[in-house]
Amino acid sequence: MGLHTLEEWKAKAASLTYRNQAFINGQFVDAISGKTFDNINPATGEVITKVAECDAADIDIAVKAARASFKSGVWSKKAPMERKAVLLKLADLIRDNLEELALLESLDMGKKVEDAVAVDVPGSAMFWQWYAESVDKIYDEVAPTAAGDLAIVKREALGVIGAVTPWNFPLDMATWKCAPALAMGNSVVLKPAEQSPLSALFLAELAKEAGVPDGVLNVVPGFGPTAGQALGLHDDVDCLTFTGSTAIGKLFQQYAGQSNMKQVWLETGGKSPNLVFADCKNLDAAADMAAFGIFFNQGEVCSANSRLLVERSIKDEFVVKLKERAAKMQPGNPLDPDAGMGAIVDVKQASNVQRYIQIGKETATLVCGGDTPTIDGKGSFISPTIFDDVTHDHQIAKEEIFGPVLCVIPFDTEEEAVTMANDTEYGLAASVWTSDLSRAHRVADALFAGTVSVNTVDALSPMTPFGGMKQSGFGRDLSLHALDKFTALKTTWIKY
Repeated sequence: MGLHTLEEWKAKAASLTYRNQAFINGQFVDAISGKTFDNINPATGEVITKVAECDAADIDIAVKAARASFKSGVWSKKAPMERKAVLLKLADLIRDNLEELALLESLDMGKKVEDAVAVDVPGSAMFWQWYAESVDKIYDEVAPTAAGDLAIVKREALGVIGAVTPWNFPLDMATWKCAPALAMGNSVVLKPAEQSPLSALFLAELAKEAGVPDGVLNVVPGFGPTAGQALGLHDDVDCLTFTGSTAIGKLFQQYAGQSNMKQVWLETGGKSPNLVFADCKNLDAAADMAAFGIFFNQGEVCSANSRLLVERSIKDEFVVKLKERAAKMQPGNPLDPDAGMGAIVDVKQASNVQRYIQIGKETATLVCGGDTPTIDGKGSFISPTIFDDVTHDHQIAKEEIFGPVLCVIPFDTEEEAVTMANDTEYGLAASVWTSDLSRAHRVADALFAGTVSVNTVDALSPMTPFGGMKQSGFGRDLSLHALDKFTALKTTWIKY
């Protein structure tokens, strides 16, 4: 039984008030140009609200506000315990506004509202709390030196952080970037994805209510080629942190070189393998998690386990189990507690996923799915799709689809499985299913991935870093390591 019925969620959605202006220097303001863009509900195709369309002029004002707040010391010079108190209050406010934030996530990008209630919003609050509680426990260093010398190594906030976040987990990705940046005393200019800006704008309002000073957290909705590019090229941004596609990540590296050589931290694409060995004793659990790993959030997850490598002797049995689970995960109204999946974020993304499905149909075996149902004749939906008999060098096994499409690839030996798993330009995540402890360690060591989950999928925690290798980027979100992105080390050497 869900938290509310479909009708109850619809009633709550109808009563929402949307923050649809930019949030700059503590105030909601229109874009300087006066332009707006339609914010569309992918489950219905209807316009939710019109959002301020920021461009380079608005970015410049937001960066100036962030710089002024940083230089004033109103946040950057606060004692860590003072910043901690404010961010803890923000975590509590997120919890207090659980259902409204969950609805914004669901209406904005199509995810199931009950997933947002159970995962996204509580996760955001947890991450804010975790970084708040960490900030006064980070110690500086005294280097070993000769008598008469004192060398002190301190972490110092960088200044103005530009953050560009994706549409698949709007609130959580804003949190992953902003929480550690603010905890260390920086000021932030956040550009959320144009498909899903609403929860980030509400987050800014809650941050002000919690006591974050004006100018310290600014949110500028807009499009990548205008607002995103302007943030990447701005000479007064000290660091740019980004989660999104590999192609756009490469652009931000170029922007840094064309401007002030700002630090750029990237978490980009993925094509994560899930290796299931015949010695796995609980194939039902493996099938449950394999289905979750590709169909959760409609497969719109950078670390989605989209390549399933299964030992040939159990492959057919395992595919049957997966088909049974896919049948129970059919898309529905994202506000419906009984829906198995939600909507694809927009028509463009749905069309791109369908293009890959058509490619798969031409050469692989379609086990299930591949169709585009509608709810009451509306919406961008794709049913959970499984392809069998996929070769590991096939286009659908190589390229990131970012949708509910699973490629099943058989293997005969451990060496073959590892070779195929690593034969990709990406290296974000991987999973391994085995009851052999030695194999678990051996395969995990051999896989090129930032996170290897053994006998589970996509394991993450505020205590462990999340990020990739190769063209999945090199930034690390979560854990104390995330603080490294937003601080510089300063050595002060004193002779006495």
